[in-house]
Amino acid sequence: MKVTIKDSKILKTVNPDVLQAHLLATGWHETGRIYNNAGAIWRLKKDAADEYEILLPLQHSLGDYAERISDILKTLEIVENRDQVDILSKFITNYPNFTVQGVVIQIATPQIDKLSREITLLCTVFDKLQEIKTELADHDYILAIKAYQERLPIRCMGDLVREDNRFILKNPQNLQIDKI
Repeated sequence: MKVTIKDSKILKTVNPDVLQAHLLATGWHETGRIYNNAGAIWRLKKDAADEYEILLPLQHSLGDYAERISDILKTLEIVENRDQVDILSKFITNYPNFTVQGVVIQIATPQIDKLSREITLLCTVFDKLQEIKTELADHDYILAIKAYQERLPIRCMGDLVREDNRFILKNPQNLQIDKI
């Protein structure tokens, strides 16, 4: 089953620099700029018959930014023979107000002077199981320990960030244990 991503909130989180780096790494070539550098034209020649073109928006403020990113995903889906969810998961670098739901798989020993430390969650992010690290303190840290010990799922909201090919949930809030 092919999934077409149309959620403009998700599509707007894609940074054009991340897309440019991917295009360069996979053989695409920038062939021009349009509208005072609002967009870049990228081309890929796969063989004698197939040539592909992408219009990469370079400014988040463009009204059709999300639609252009969606078009890029459709093209990359064909060229790379991968589904859009898989492709998009590599491009997300910052997703504010993201709700995660998962299980605590690791808890670091608390600091000596205060009740806080990093935990690791196993969650589904863009249809893939991913480890997410986050720093919790006080009551939230205690809830995470309880969830870990009793193998209960938790849910919280924060800013999902990808750093060095791993996910981090910054500013976690509203942590709660989900009832099974």
